[in-house]
Amino acid sequence: MRHVHRMTLRMLPGPFAGWLGVLMFLLVMQFLIMYLKDMVGKGLPVGVILELVVYNLAYMLVLAVPMAALIAVLTAFGRLAESGAYAVLKSAGIAYQQIVWPVVVVGAMLVAAMVHFNGAVLPEANYRARALWSDIRSARPGFALKPGVFYGGLDGYRILVRELPVDDPSSLVDVLIYDYTDGNRFRSDIKARRGTLRVLANGRYLEIELEDGEIHRRRPQTETGSDRYERYTFARHRLVIAADEFDFRRSDPSDLRRTDRTMSAGLLGHLADSLDAAVRSERASIDTLVATIASRRTLVSRPSVPDPSPSSPDDRGAIELVDPEAPRVVPASSSRIREAALEDARLMRTRLENARRTMDVSGSQADRYRVELYKKYSLAVACLVFLLIGAPLGLRVRRGSIAATAVVALGVVMLYWVGLVIGEKQADRGYLAPWLGMWSPNIVGAFIAVWLNTSAVLDRKTTGSPGAPFARALARRRNPVSAHG
Repeated sequence: MRHVHRMTLRMLPGPFAGWLGVLMFLLVMQFLIMYLKDMVGKGLPVGVILELVVYNLAYMLVLAVPMAALIAVLTAFGRLAESGAYAVLKSAGIAYQQIVWPVVVVGAMLVAAMVHFNGAVLPEANYRARALWSDIRSARPGFALKPGVFYGGLDGYRILVRELPVDDPSSLVDVLIYDYTDGNRFRSDIKARRGTLRVLANGRYLEIELEDGEIHRRRPQTETGSDRYERYTFARHRLVIAADEFDFRRSDPSDLRRTDRTMSAGLLGHLADSLDAAVRSERASIDTLVATIASRRTLVSRPSVPDPSPSSPDDRGAIELVDPEAPRVVPASSSRIREAALEDARLMRTRLENARRTMDVSGSQADRYRVELYKKYSLAVACLVFLLIGAPLGLRVRRGSIAATAVVALGVVMLYWVGLVIGEKQADRGYLAPWLGMWSPNIVGAFIAVWLNTSAVLDRKTTGSPGAPFARALARRRNPVSAHG
């Protein structure tokens, strides 16, 4: 029996490592294809690009580990069935459950590892990747002139070059430069027939040496208060422009606000509990406010008493207001009572609406936090669910071809992923409870795993479906004569 268990455990690591490597390679290639265009042309160091890829390996690992586990167990058990080893083990009296329980142990270990990874490592990697992406997207592209197109990548300057000789890219022909360093009003227009471009101080400065040109500009006239127009011609003119803004700069990652996908599992749970406490507090305040409205004031009829200064012909009597908080009779005219009651009602309504909005916002935010929290655990438990589904499926599919195994694995993963995405959307919108939206794919997968493993235990080839024994027993009870022949 120990030999059987060792054989089962030896069959999994090789396919798992191989398929994990293949899936990680495909995901990295997909990442580079999608986002390489955002990194090219900004002069990023190679180390920054590698760092970004490493940070994004975290979410790739979360996706690849369950898929690799499923394909590995499909491959291992398909090989076991195709080689005839499974038939030999059954004929030796070794049951299916004795072969598959090491897979359950491996799945439990994977779940424990992925729970820690999804709850602690993944959020921090997402946070650092998000901060690095923010720095990359804020970095400006490198200096690159195009003939006949204004270049505005330098602060305070716009440059137009009519021609860039192919044999000498540093040479410029028919140059027009708009200099806005003194403001739009006092813009300087610099024209030249030729020019030469040089890079100084490792790209920190650009030097443009112009030949045979002129400068047009406007300058303030202090004596008269009006502007004067100036025009200069030059044989040579040297212009040095700072290009520090092209340098890639790293910001402090702690300055970036964390979102639900960059929070650890502990922080998500703490924030959700805090928001639930705020909702309970608002609900208690609403209950108190409603009770106050119900018992705040009671109008009690009294004998009519002449009002010495009635405000209107209708206000000839007096009504006494009894306040429970201050038990005394306060004479007041009916119009004043109505005004006070209306003002009090408006104030109460405003307080109720504010409390309701606070409850709605806090409740929906708490649900979003719990959706992300349950998602981390759900993806971890998916490793065990996939292993339990893959073992009996591998015995049925066999190892006829890698394509058949890949198609089965892809179908299982796609169904699970579609269910997870739909559940997340419905839970975020408040149509489903967060736990139900995130755990429903695992619940459905668990039922499928139980059905498939029950079929394998009962040996469907001889007993039919898992419900066949029950169906036969029911048939014998209904027709005992035919059942006995």
